[in-house]
Amino acid sequence: MDTKDTLTLSDIQKEVDVWIKEFGVRYFNELTNMAILTEEVGELARVIARKYGEQSFKEGEKDNLEEEIADILWVLTCIANQTGVDLTKAFKNTMIKKTQRDKTRHKNNIKLQ
Repeated sequence: MDTKDTLTLSDIQKEVDVWIKEFGVRYFNELTNMAILTEEVGELARVIARKYGEQSFKEGEKDNLEEEIADILWVLTCIANQTGVDLTKAFKNTMIKKTQRDKTRHKNNIKLQ
């Protein structure tokens, strides 16, 4: 495991791949990982509903927001790795797309003023 404080998306993809090959036997198939990702997003939603919404934590539940976000990143990285998606390139392309499409949209949205 990498112990440096800063990781790039590429570093994360490599670390996950090394872990899968060393400890995980193989990647779950894409459909299984999509189901797991959905489950993890639900777990994050539960924490957010309790931390920022009207619900309260049940006895024994903990505020593990950081853990749930990291679990989502893990599964999303697995899906990227097994489908050949370079997260760095994909993220850069998304930033370009969002900037071109939305560069004035949010600034001009009176609901956000």
